[in-house]
Amino acid sequence: MTVEQLYTNCLSEAAYFIESNGESVVIDPLRDYQSYIVIAEKKGAPIKYIFETHFHADFVSGHLDLASKTNAPIVYGPETITSYPVIVASDKQRFSIGGVQMEVLHTPGHTPESTCYLLYNEEGLPHCIFTGDTLFVGDVGRPDLFGADISKEELAGRLYDSLQKLKLLPDDVIVYPAHGPGSACGKNLGTETWTTIGEQKKLNYALQDLSRYEFIKTVTMGLSKPPPYFSLNSQINQRGYASLDDVLIRSMKALSPDEFEIEVKQGAIVVDTRHQDAFEKGFIPGSIFLGMNGRFAEWVGTLLKMDEPILIVSDPGKEKEAVIRMARVGYDNVIGYLSNGFESWRESGKTFDMVISIDADELGLDYIHDDIRIVDVRKQNEYEAGHVDGAINVVLQELEDQLIKVKSKDENIYVHCLSGYRSMIAASLLKRKGYQRIKNIYGGWEAISKANIPLKLPKFSES
Repeated sequence: MTVEQLYTNCLSEAAYFIESNGESVVIDPLRDYQSYIVIAEKKGAPIKYIFETHFHADFVSGHLDLASKTNAPIVYGPETITSYPVIVASDKQRFSIGGVQMEVLHTPGHTPESTCYLLYNEEGLPHCIFTGDTLFVGDVGRPDLFGADISKEELAGRLYDSLQKLKLLPDDVIVYPAHGPGSACGKNLGTETWTTIGEQKKLNYALQDLSRYEFIKTVTMGLSKPPPYFSLNSQINQRGYASLDDVLIRSMKALSPDEFEIEVKQGAIVVDTRHQDAFEKGFIPGSIFLGMNGRFAEWVGTLLKMDEPILIVSDPGKEKEAVIRMARVGYDNVIGYLSNGFESWRESGKTFDMVISIDADELGLDYIHDDIRIVDVRKQNEYEAGHVDGAINVVLQELEDQLIKVKSKDENIYVHCLSGYRSMIAASLLKRKGYQRIKNIYGGWEAISKANIPLKLPKFSES
């Protein structure tokens, strides 16, 4: 028996491939299904089942395409209702995979259909459990993402009951969750991508001896607003979607600068996926920077509307990757890409824009002037943990609503985040909205906090 965790950092998502005696299964696959087929072929172990822990909100699963290509049935837990054929397993039902077995443990709470899968080894002993979004390292799944007629308090109560089941498992059972650090499916996930039941009984706040009331209060408080694409992804996973093959055929259209410009004039959104250091030196006016070197798909889902036609500017050869990563979160509406990248636009003599970036020391020199506005686009908790004295907090995720804090388009706006990725997104959005006097701060807060600039830091009382 082998168990492989297939982790995708930009989504903080873990899929799993399990093989035993020439048979295999996949748990929570991403939409780009081909990699699972390749693994199965290399191992000589055809995929027998595709297990889904729940209707994922933060990505579109690859279960439908994978089932179509392999004829493997899709398995969900109890309380599942879909628009396509699946096996709705019952609690405690077992599935054979070569010489091992997988047991269904219905664990509602994150969603009603949320289910864990307990893998028994060749000796019939519990080896590991795939917990989906029910149990993470140091955290549990949010109960507020289902978005239907069930309150987060009711789902939290069901989650409390589900966790009591998991606490009964042997301490040495390995826990393989669907997400790791950075995921918005929990409040504060730990830094590791796997753990054990014993470790979580010691360290996870949700597995301590809390009363039902205390647990519900704890898991429902302090929840940040979920990204807008979450509810849409959950619906897509429940009702189905176009095959990734068809999406690629529609999207992988190379456009000349003239053809590209026509689509822009007709209202298509330009997404520039290059590194921020390349973007700042030249980009098509109105482009939104969303570099693939960061949490690309999450920012696509947070800042773009799912029904808008999208054009891609990428480093040559990276266009397909951009399309696939957008499709992972349900954005299937790419209508083409700029052939030969931005250089073809520049060489055609067409107009382009730029972003001026300065280092933290230069910010320190300019700080004494009255005509600058420092805009910190980090999250509120980051800002409150320390910021430039006088800086305003315009959270990137809420930039559209918070721009009222920036009084005039004639102000000299100095924008920063933690390290420089988010601030370049913000600079591109501000440029798109007509703010032209923009300067981006290299290195963000990490550099600013070490420079000779007045800071506002939280006061800690001595105990």
